Amino acid sequence: MTVRHFLRDDDLSPAEQKQVLELAMAFRDDRHVRQPLSGPRAVAFITDKPTLRTQVSFATGIAELGGFPMIVDGNLAQIGKRESIADTTHVLERMVSAIVWRTFGDDSLAEMAAASSVPVVNALTDGYHPCQILADLLTVAQHRGGVSGLPGQAFAYVGDAANNMANSYLVGGVTAGLHVRVGGPEGYLPDAAVVARAQEIASRTGGSVTVTTDPVEAVAGADAVATDTWVSMGAEAQAEERAQAFLPFQLDADLLAHAKPDAIVLHCLPAYRGKEITADVIDGPQSVVFDEAENRLHVQKALLTWLLEQR
Repeated sequence: MTVRHFLRDDDLSPAEQKQVLELAMAFRDDRHVRQPLSGPRAVAFITDKPTLRTQVSFATGIAELGGFPMIVDGNLAQIGKRESIADTTHVLERMVSAIVWRTFGDDSLAEMAAASSVPVVNALTDGYHPCQILADLLTVAQHRGGVSGLPGQAFAYVGDAANNMANSYLVGGVTAGLHVRVGGPEGYLPDAAVVARAQEIASRTGGSVTVTTDPVEAVAGADAVATDTWVSMGAEAQAEERAQAFLPFQLDADLLAHAKPDAIVLHCLPAYRGKEITADVIDGPQSVVFDEAENRLHVQKALLTWLLEQR
C-alpha cells in the first residue's frame, strides 16, 4: 500500500498540485462537498510552535470533512525527547487517519513520515511552509483567472528570502508555472540547493526563478506581491539587525507602485504594520490577506482528501 505524504511543496507534481487546487476551489464553493473523514475518523494535529491560523484551519477543516481533530500539545508530548519519533508515530498511526505536525526540523518530519503508515503533513517547519503556499496559489487563482490561469503569472516575494516562506514560494510557485521573483538583502537569500530545485521544476512547467537583491527588480510588473515577517520564530534576538537590513524591502506604496496596477498583495500573517508592510498597503484595496487566510481552510481540506484517496 502506497502512502503519500506532504512534507515539502514538490511532494506534489504539477498535475497533482492542480488537482488539489481545483478540489480546494470546490470546497470554497461548498464547504461540505466531500466528507472523507466521516465516522468520525481522527486526524492528529501536533504543534510545537505558536499557532493561530494553522490550528484553527486544520481543526475546522478536519471537522468539516466529517472527522475529529485531535489536538496534541507538542510541549507536553515531547516527541523525539520523551520517546522516539518512530515510537510516537507507531502509536498515532494505529489511532488516526493522518498526522499533521507543526514543528522545527525538516529531518524530524521526514523521520515521522518514514515510520508512518498514514499520511503525514507539514503544517510548518523551519525549512518549508507548503500548506501556506497552496493557500497563496488558491488566492492568486481566485483573483486572477482561476487555477488554469496560474501558469505565466508573475509572483514577487520581498523581505527575508532565506526563510521557509521564500523556499516554499520558489518550489511551490514554479510547480504551478509561476514566474517567481524573490528579493532580499545580501546574507538573507535562499539556499542554492532550493534555487536549483526550483529551476529544475521550472524547466518542466514553463515557470522561472529570479533571485535578486533589488526590491524594485523583484516587484516590477508583478501580478501578485507577497511579504512576511522580518523576524521568524527563533530569530527574535536578531530583530534590530534585521530591521536595518530589510528596510529597503518594506512593502509600501512606493514599492507596490512598481507592480501591475491591479496586483494583489499577500501576507501569511501575523503582520507587523510599519515593518515588513505598511498599514496603507495591507489594509488597502489591493490586499487579499484575509482571503488568503481563509484559503488555508479550503486547501488543507483538499490536500487531506487527496492524500487519503491515494491509499
